[in-house]
Amino acid sequence: MSTVITAPGFFTRERTIARPGFSRWMVPPAALAIHLCIGMAYGFSVFWLPLSKAIGISKAVSCPASMGFFEGLTQTSCDWKVSQLAMTFTIFIVVLGLAAAIWGGWLERAGPRKAGVVAAICWCGGFFIGAIGIVTHQLWMLWAGPGLIGGIGLGLGYISPVSTLIKWFPDRRGMATGMAIMGFGGGAMIGAPLADRLMKLFATTSSVGAWQTFVALGIIYFVFMIGGALTYRVPPEGWVPAGWQPKPGSGKSLISERDVSLTEAWRTPQFWLLWGVLCLNVTAGIGILAMASPFLQEVFGGQLINVKAGFDELTTSQKATIATIAAGFTSLLSMFNIGGRIFWASLSDYIGRKATYMIFFLLGFALYALIPWTASSGQRALFVAFCCVILTMYGGGFATIPAYLSDLFGTRMVGAIHGRLLTAWSVAGVVGPLLITHIREYQIDHGVRGAEIYNITMYILAGLLAGGFICNLLVRHVHERHYMSEAQAAPKVATPAARSATDAPDAAEGVSALVVAAWLAVWIPIGWGVWVTLQKAVLLFR
Repeated sequence: MSTVITAPGFFTRERTIARPGFSRWMVPPAALAIHLCIGMAYGFSVFWLPLSKAIGISKAVSCPASMGFFEGLTQTSCDWKVSQLAMTFTIFIVVLGLAAAIWGGWLERAGPRKAGVVAAICWCGGFFIGAIGIVTHQLWMLWAGPGLIGGIGLGLGYISPVSTLIKWFPDRRGMATGMAIMGFGGGAMIGAPLADRLMKLFATTSSVGAWQTFVALGIIYFVFMIGGALTYRVPPEGWVPAGWQPKPGSGKSLISERDVSLTEAWRTPQFWLLWGVLCLNVTAGIGILAMASPFLQEVFGGQLINVKAGFDELTTSQKATIATIAAGFTSLLSMFNIGGRIFWASLSDYIGRKATYMIFFLLGFALYALIPWTASSGQRALFVAFCCVILTMYGGGFATIPAYLSDLFGTRMVGAIHGRLLTAWSVAGVVGPLLITHIREYQIDHGVRGAEIYNITMYILAGLLAGGFICNLLVRHVHERHYMSEAQAAPKVATPAARSATDAPDAAEGVSALVVAAWLAVWIPIGWGVWVTLQKAVLLFR
């Protein structure tokens, strides 16, 4: 009886197991390449105003008041509203969390390479479908393309490197995940100005240049994402960096010595406490992101251009000038959002994840509560500083949570568990903007004006952080009854024969030419994005 041995396919997890000589420092730039592309999700608002004039070009063509919802999805005679276009963002943020939750377990079995390729096809395919939707003026195609299909790519792309990075960097889990998730925050910093320039380049008397920009970005992102996906490697089973020894656990330590399965993890109180921690931290952060530009303009008004006048007293041209300054402010917040992801996640390697979140909630509570004072007293520099620090903790919350999960539940299924937890982001992405919008409109309807519109909102956001503090305070070590048995924890995929220490993948801190090239491929666009951001932000302090 003969035995037929079939080689694993190119995209299977077995084919991604690292060979001798592979440097673990190749994995973070691969993850960054994918996250910088899908991070354009935060920059999609750059398309709304041009697309709201896709038919009128110079001036929007209004739709009849009698037009129904479903008719608006397929009509070709009038321009879309910004609120209709913005629904695309809501769709792909919701789908991101759902996709990560549904296919997180599959990702752990399939490996990061296959997941990264699928993410590239979905995210970039969404751009191409969106381009067709713009040409044919079909709103439903924007919702289905970048929204639904692109959202699936977002979810898979976001979680694809998490488990892999944590396995390569057990000695620096926070730093590793922070480096990758930093890219998601930086994607808009690069993509938004790039899209703006491309639309201006492609614009004609009969086109706003949006569909051409969708195609160009789809091609650029596909090249980067496929490059990142094909660079992914996973370490052999049981691999650890040379000379590294895990710290011995204790009954009080949050770090588990064994793994917890996906089906068991989400039944633990720790999972739901961290779900609350992430949801409340994100909801509060979205509050600042959603209100930063109008808050700055309405509170400081003429002070931004050295004119003694309130916002309502300014001329149209003066309002346009401070709107440009406010755009620089939002760009500055974006940069602090990015920096916070690597800073706080790396710091958590030294002070612990629970302590890091304690800082987020205590310091965040104080800053949110003090922002109304900075507004009423005209302390512009403090207002900007407080908002920037808050945004570092908003980004840091995203970057630190994967390491927190790996501490509690082990590394084997952390990617899938992280995927389930991202449903908290989906909820926050819907609840946060709705909460902020309704509070603002309620106060305006009741005669509140100026800076006072935002005071109650800030106090409510501070209250949300107080709730997050309680959730984090209650997190305890996972009980041993939740651990996987030895049979469950056995490797499910074939691994190469055991290698000697000299034959193992390179864990040294040395740098090869290939590693340098990989890092340059991602840092050059990041550097360009930082330069563009600083040029805009400097207007704030003139």
